Amino acid sequence: MHSAAFKAAGLEAWRYELWDVAAAELPGLIGRLRGAGYAGANVTIPHKLAVIGLLDGLDAVGTRVGAVNLVRKEGDRLIGSNVDVEGVAAALAEVGFEGGRAVVLGNGGAARAAAVALEGSEVTLVARSLGNWEDRGRLARSVDLLLNATPLGRQGEVPIQPDDLPRAAVVDLVYAKGGTPLVRSARSAGLAAADGWSVLLAQGAASFTAWTRLPAPLEAMRASLPG
Repeated sequence: MHSAAFKAAGLEAWRYELWDVAAAELPGLIGRLRGAGYAGANVTIPHKLAVIGLLDGLDAVGTRVGAVNLVRKEGDRLIGSNVDVEGVAAALAEVGFEGGRAVVLGNGGAARAAAVALEGSEVTLVARSLGNWEDRGRLARSVDLLLNATPLGRQGEVPIQPDDLPRAAVVDLVYAKGGTPLVRSARSAGLAAADGWSVLLAQGAASFTAWTRLPAPLEAMRASLPG
């Protein structure tokens, strides 16, 4: 997606590279970003929290979420942010959710970002670490929005049974070609549903602009996605 964006924007020398980094290697990688030739990075699990202490600061969104998945340069400083918020906001707009009662499955960085994007709504986080995971079906049935911020669905798992779907809309942060089982179930039930491809596109667009200071070429980015 980013390679397509750089090409469409005429940034032929720009590259988006995948670095598989162990926890012990993270400080060295962040130090590398401080060198010439780097504009920033995206950060994925399990490093969204650990990276914070290696940066020079967080912007307002990164501070509110308390987890970082975007690093950008401001002069010689590395600033952390979180583009999950913009990604979730785009998915909420796609399903027409404008507020109400919501259940968010998960309690990690993505769930924190979802809670920020859902500000103004009545939000219940549901996770094993919170002790209410077994109640997720009962809790979801009575709300206006169910948002899955867990990895469940990457391997075809169903985080919630079809009979426990909410009243109106579903957002799944997981993406899979053809849609995740949760999204397919929701659409079969006549509910508005958005999956992680919508979130990924919005995240990518926000990252592109943060690094390049240019508008994101959305159509080129969308066309590059397999979903």
